[in-house]
Amino acid sequence: MDQYVTGTIIRKLRESKHMTQSELAERLNVSDKAVSKWENGKGYPDISLIQPLADVLGISVIELLQGEAVINTNRNFNMRNIKFYICPVCGNVIVSSGEAMISCCGITLMPAEAEEADEEHTASIEPVEDEYYVHVDHPMTKNHFISFIAAIGDSGYDIMKMYPEGTADCRFKRSGTRYICYYCNRDGLYKVPVKRRK
Repeated sequence: MDQYVTGTIIRKLRESKHMTQSELAERLNVSDKAVSKWENGKGYPDISLIQPLADVLGISVIELLQGEAVINTNRNFNMRNIKFYICPVCGNVIVSSGEAMISCCGITLMPAEAEEADEEHTASIEPVEDEYYVHVDHPMTKNHFISFIAAIGDSGYDIMKMYPEGTADCRFKRSGTRYICYYCNRDGLYKVPVKRRK
């Protein structure tokens, strides 16, 4: 764990809830002197108190440890705000329709920033009847490969897992698809808009 909850954060969050040190102490079944020590940097809450402390302060443990609350300003579900969180340890992919606090394998994940395709990561998107055939030109070796390809539409997404030493191609329904995203395990996330034909 790179960080641990600080007294400044405890004080700030406690005050935002309009609680006294005594009220916080009572809810955690500790002394008000203990809370005072935490807030003055003379001690830390016991690890067994982290979850109850986060619950009383109305935030997640991750937010408490990071020292800030995550407020998602995306109050409406909107696929334009889709975020991909990819774990560098296990390769897990978590998708959110907006900013979120995501962790995997003990790591807080940041959303992958999509880039325009470069010469080493070109994608072809061909309409075939009611589908798009997507192919990413990539060597797909054991150590350098496309991990997934996703089709993002107006009302949802479809994601296909790719495997090393395989081919980076798949098919998606054309209806509503706005853009294609694909993730290279070495170079990151790429995004290509779908050119619609009338």
